[in-house]
Amino acid sequence: MKGLLTIIISISVPVICFSQDRITGHDFATRSEVIARNGMAATSHPLATQTALDILKKGGNAVDAAIAANAVLGVVEPTGCGIGGDLFALIWSAEKDKLYGLNASGRSPRSLKLEYFKENNYEFIPSYGPLPVSVPGCVDGWYEMHEMFGRLQMRDILTPAINYARDGFPVTELIAFYLDRGTRALKDYPNIKEVYMKNGRAPAKGEIFRNPLLANTLEKIAKGGRNEFYRGTIARDIAAFMKKQGGFLSYDDLARHSSEWVEPVSTNYRGFEVWELPPNGQGIAALQILNILEGYDIASMGFGSAEYMHLFAEAKKLAFEDRAKYYTDPRFSSVPVIQLISKKYAAERRKLIDPERAGRTYDAGIIEAGNTIYLTTADRYGNMVSLIQSNYRGLGSGMCPTGLGFILQDRGEMFSLAPGHANVYAPGKRPFHTIIPAFITRNGKPWISFGVMGGDMQPQGHVQIVVNLIDFGMNLQEAGDAPRMYHTGSSEPTGQVMTDGGILNLEDGFRWEVIQKLMIKGHRIQWNLGGYGGYQAIMWDEKNKVWYGASESRKDGQAAGY
Repeated sequence: MKGLLTIIISISVPVICFSQDRITGHDFATRSEVIARNGMAATSHPLATQTALDILKKGGNAVDAAIAANAVLGVVEPTGCGIGGDLFALIWSAEKDKLYGLNASGRSPRSLKLEYFKENNYEFIPSYGPLPVSVPGCVDGWYEMHEMFGRLQMRDILTPAINYARDGFPVTELIAFYLDRGTRALKDYPNIKEVYMKNGRAPAKGEIFRNPLLANTLEKIAKGGRNEFYRGTIARDIAAFMKKQGGFLSYDDLARHSSEWVEPVSTNYRGFEVWELPPNGQGIAALQILNILEGYDIASMGFGSAEYMHLFAEAKKLAFEDRAKYYTDPRFSSVPVIQLISKKYAAERRKLIDPERAGRTYDAGIIEAGNTIYLTTADRYGNMVSLIQSNYRGLGSGMCPTGLGFILQDRGEMFSLAPGHANVYAPGKRPFHTIIPAFITRNGKPWISFGVMGGDMQPQGHVQIVVNLIDFGMNLQEAGDAPRMYHTGSSEPTGQVMTDGGILNLEDGFRWEVIQKLMIKGHRIQWNLGGYGGYQAIMWDEKNKVWYGASESRKDGQAAGY
């Protein structure tokens, strides 16, 4: 009882925090869904959303709008994304009546060997500095998308971002908070102060922030295309800077980079096809969790019930043990995707769950051989884009190449240094990735494009959105606004192992008697203010031929249509 008492004291009793009473809809909704006929955009920043709509109104399609919005987000929300990071996308082509998947993640430096880390006594790859830097795949991803599906010229698509970088924009409250926190951590790295702390500090809420160096870089990309970034002056500047910092990312690494079109994978959840991208990302973890949960009558348990929340946490633990063991770059190690997302495998894993007791440890299954931004756009033609892009760890590695105005990502931190591990570091290898876009079809036709930002919260968020929509019957806005849970402490692809069952973090809004029941089952409960992601979504209403859009209140996001 002493341990239980300690847990009770360590958390504040949550108040059931619903939004203002509404005439229609559930208590969770902060506002109504946005509904429009011609096009829709939902991003994590209003300026990016408005940019996407402008592109649609000029005759661009959903892909053009997504690229333009992403470029603007790299300017106005550098705490989550930018051209120094990677990109993943799911694209519904109305013309082809097909869902396409794009993996635009970069690879590790070819001159950096695993032995280097051993010789220098590294147990894990550091979060900051030159060592976690991998090739940034974002720009190549833009051009892959554009060449396959785009309508407008890239110059026109990138112009809004160039203008915001050169002329400036007012910093929002949330971005000001993250900029202050991020720059304090990175201020001693080269060029951080010059780019992000021009007055000796990060810009405050409402202040105009300009990044003329980034404007110049985007201008070069608009004129010279992907080759300017990967084989031109930008590539040479990045390589020279990294060499000066003792890093390994080279001009050759950049020049040899390419994105990859991949086949999305799915599972059927109660008659709906939920789609994710295969590894090196973690999207199939969401499919594994859904497969396990499908064996229970979740709807009858009700949202926010101890029974549902317990099963969710246990299913997550099981899936994440597989995530830690098997998920990696499939070019270096065979990932048993088909087996992992099979219904048969889920049934076997489901047997391990005790409905009355939280598991402290789980082993990965035995397989037979055989801060981030998210945005979504839709257009009048029926195309939809689900896109996620990130630097990792907010601003990234701290490596800000001289004269370019952006920071390189630190995704290489996600490699394991344990020999024999599927995700062990290797030259020219894509690291395990947390960022994942999602998509839902119904009877083979597009229904919802959505995503939830935030590290290993993302597959957990995907599952909760799907369950809210399908099992609990929430609308698009309610599904995102409903309070979330976030389990931490599972085994990780870096080699860290869960030994104590982890922690179930809860937002305000769950009843105290439910929390008590979860604690009796053995869950370690913690209240946490942040870390629950940022949700955007677009839904197609086939009956009325209209788009629905939603964006939650946890971020600065906006859904808008016309």
